[in-house]
Amino acid sequence: MALPPDICIRGAGIVGRTLALLLARERLNVALVDGPPASSVQDVRAYSLNGAAKALLQDLRCWPEPPAVTAVHQMQVWGDHGGQLNFGAREQGVGELNWMVDVPVLQALLAQAVQFQPQIQVVQAAVAAPLTVVCEGRASQTRAELGVGFDITHYEQHAVATRLSCERPHEGIARQWFGWSHAPGLSNPQAEVLALLPLGGEGGREVALVWSVHPLRAQELMAMPHEAFAAALAQACGHALGHMQLSAERAVWPLQLARAERWIGPMPGQSKQSFALAGDAAHAMHPLAGQGLNVGLADVAELVQVIRAKEFWRPLHDLKLLRRYERARQADVQAMGLVTDGLQRLFAQPGPVWQNLRNWGMRGFDRSGPLKHWMTQHAMGQKVEQAPATR
Repeated sequence: MALPPDICIRGAGIVGRTLALLLARERLNVALVDGPPASSVQDVRAYSLNGAAKALLQDLRCWPEPPAVTAVHQMQVWGDHGGQLNFGAREQGVGELNWMVDVPVLQALLAQAVQFQPQIQVVQAAVAAPLTVVCEGRASQTRAELGVGFDITHYEQHAVATRLSCERPHEGIARQWFGWSHAPGLSNPQAEVLALLPLGGEGGREVALVWSVHPLRAQELMAMPHEAFAAALAQACGHALGHMQLSAERAVWPLQLARAERWIGPMPGQSKQSFALAGDAAHAMHPLAGQGLNVGLADVAELVQVIRAKEFWRPLHDLKLLRRYERARQADVQAMGLVTDGLQRLFAQPGPVWQNLRNWGMRGFDRSGPLKHWMTQHAMGQKVEQAPATR
């Protein structure tokens, strides 16, 4: 890079690399900080991406090809005692609700695109720039160094994730169960959320598992032999896909709702340098709605739009400029966080009264027509008007 960077991006994950590529197309010089890989363990994650995220990645020519991307045509959700929700692409007038994307493949495509972009310089350490964008994830060291508080609500749940080969094809259906299980050492049953997400393209028989359970239950599941784990999972999901066999190692991490107290600010001791947070460095939410990366990529799209539309005389470090980004994104992120947090808390309440309320609500929402359509369109990343009034 012949010229000093206009923007330094700290964090070269999916959000950071996508941002770098979009800024380079705006003819900005970008320094992308890519440190050593965090782990050599196989990455078993798969992300659910909506239409807006797909369009963004397609525009960068970084959208994976099948079988690394799998269309979701239907989503089925079961409550803990008879409640059920069904979302179908056909009833929304679209071909797919969303797409399951293999994380390592997407990361490799973005890394390759970065290599061929002359306005991006990959560096091993942060460099000075008018604007620094922090995309390091929820455990961001830079955010801590900047003195930005991270308001965290810890859920009493850990996510257990892996991949499985199934006896029956997934048919492009994402399946989710809200239920209860007994954690070792606890007398009362604990709430859990089990999701089986389709992988391997059309007609595939592989699924990604995200099983949100009490930490003690997570320890028990992680310690089980592969066959016992697969048997426990098959029982928990009612043998929905027949016999299951693990095709990857298991991973586990704690779940939380979190948001940075501010997303922008001046760099300490620098009069002409500022920072902005994006992706998991700015927010984190429960995975039950599958919106984490969609929200992060929406951050990226908004920040680039704000920079593109700025007055020619306004510098990149101008806090009034960056505040436009902060205001635009905080409301949407807060709304999505409230939805996921509310659902998690609702299904974590024991007792028949709460059980009846949950399942009454699920049945009512499933038949709600315009409201269900509006919520589905919002989750799909489509432009929607104000929510329809309910009687």
